[in-house]
Amino acid sequence: MFIGHFGTGLAAKKLDKKISLGTLFLAAQFIDLLCPVFLLLGIEHVKIEPGNTAFTPLDFVSYPYTHSFLGVLVWSVLFGFVYFLYKKNIKSSLLLAAIVMSHWILDLITHRPDLPVLPGSDLKVGLGLWNSVILTIIIEGSIFAAGSYLYLSVTKSGSKKGRYGIWALLIFLGVIYFVNIFGSPPPSETAIAIAGLFMWLFVFWGYWIDRNREALIQM
Repeated sequence: MFIGHFGTGLAAKKLDKKISLGTLFLAAQFIDLLCPVFLLLGIEHVKIEPGNTAFTPLDFVSYPYTHSFLGVLVWSVLFGFVYFLYKKNIKSSLLLAAIVMSHWILDLITHRPDLPVLPGSDLKVGLGLWNSVILTIIIEGSIFAAGSYLYLSVTKSGSKKGRYGIWALLIFLGVIYFVNIFGSPPPSETAIAIAGLFMWLFVFWGYWIDRNREALIQM
């Protein structure tokens, strides 16, 4: 899943307006921001195998530290704990930990059975939504659309930057999504990792947008 994770981050603004969109994006994509580093270090591995599923040509050979259930659980607790140390806000910390964990749950829906439950375990799970391109687009697109609506419903533009910046982000995410679906497969594992590092762009973009938008006060 790709834009579905961003949809989760956008939607979470409805639950806690104090957290910046950049931080929400960081939590929602934290696992996929770690994975490229592990790939470049040779700790985890993915290979290109067209036809692996209908939706993606990627075969996730080994990613026990970033995408196992236990691994993500540990990362979510650490993420929430570090945020609590910084902000001293237990509610926001718990929400961010839940958002990190939601990444694995959404991946469980989309992936074929390649998500390990424990590092080193042969038990792998996945419901296989990626076996249908149409259903994947409908479900993931719906999560992203709902998240976008919720974010827009609880914030307002403080300037033209805020008004056009959020729409530029949403459109760009949509374009990248469809390019990934219908474009050519990546040439190598290294290329996948390098492309994954560019995901940080969306985190920084989220921080910039939130500085140019204001949370609406609910009456």
